Amino acid sequence: MRIEISVETITGVDIAARYRVDRVELCGALAEGGLTPSRGLLELAVRRAEGVEVHPLIRPRPGDFRYTPVEIAVMTRDIRAAVGAGAHGVVLGALDADGLLDTEACAALIEAAEGRPVTLHRAIDASASPRRVLDQAIRLGFARVLTSGARHSAIDGAAAIAALVSQADDRIAIMACGGIRASNAREVIAATGVRDIHAAVRTPVRGAAAGAVSFLGIGVPDGFDHFDTDDGGVAALCSAVTGKPQAAPREFE
Repeated sequence: MRIEISVETITGVDIAARYRVDRVELCGALAEGGLTPSRGLLELAVRRAEGVEVHPLIRPRPGDFRYTPVEIAVMTRDIRAAVGAGAHGVVLGALDADGLLDTEACAALIEAAEGRPVTLHRAIDASASPRRVLDQAIRLGFARVLTSGARHSAIDGAAAIAALVSQADDRIAIMACGGIRASNAREVIAATGVRDIHAAVRTPVRGAAAGAVSFLGIGVPDGFDHFDTDDGGVAALCSAVTGKPQAAPREFE
């Protein structure tokens, strides 16, 4: 089994390195579904990852995955910058007006990755036909697909994920996501047959008292400031998946 953790801070990268997960999906603005992280964040993440692969998300804006030529140009430049910063791979996706992969755009983005593995993200879950998109992804040379089975959670989409695993037939990796935690990881694995799982294990962080103007992120509870990676949650997830006890959480510099 391979474990990927979605993070948006160096604290998250440090936690992933501590528990030796296989990959981090490095993002900005997870409250917006994830956006392309800054180059500074990526460079430091690669430096501190300690053997954990760092795969930045390439997503230029919130919203759907139908991008203009100018947005594709931005994504291409972001991928080249990520490669230059030492990224081990990238995570991306683009749909056309029919809700299938924009094959011309995806081919150009994959080429920009210069041979690094490319993950097709949850654009597949917003597509007109995940099964047809999977075939497209295989032909284009994507390394893996991140999916919740086009449902809110991997548990709800387990049957659809299992169907994609069968369709993939080891030609591409299927990575399950959507509400995966220590409490349900084994259930998801058993129900889907995946060998890769992805989780955004986050916890709210207390901040300074808010003034008249608030800049709180989406969904942050009252009395807290933002979300960050949950050390104990990652430890529990890794233990549940691998069956090996994890070290106690610690504070990071």
